[in-house]
Amino acid sequence: MLLVKTELRPSAIHGVGLFAAERIAKGTVIWRFNPAIDLLLDEEAMASLSHPAREQILKYSYLDRVLRRRVLCGDDARFFNHEDRPNCLDFGDDRGGTTVALRDIAPGEELTSDYAAFDAEHVPYVRPSP
Repeated sequence: MLLVKTELRPSAIHGVGLFAAERIAKGTVIWRFNPAIDLLLDEEAMASLSHPAREQILKYSYLDRVLRRRVLCGDDARFFNHEDRPNCLDFGDDRGGTTVALRDIAPGEELTSDYAAFDAEHVPYVRPSP
């Protein structure tokens, strides 16, 4: 669940991104798993879904490295975009994880994460050569 003010905007990184709507100080907890809004899905739950529903869940969820279950953020946190040098740091734990500001973040700045830190299925992007 997001714990800071954010907004969605078009992203220069990819599609839609999550942007700070307030100043965020280094070390501030930005997101923390909360079962009241975020979902944990095991293989059985995924298998019970229709194909279109499963594809939608796969698009917006990730396989948690610690819990080994899919996490679907129930709010706009699903719009964090990947960056090799992110401004947010993700910590996995047996409670679903936490995301903190790696440095001070200005209002209007896109919030980014390194997907490899929390997504067991993350495949690094290959960027075209200039």
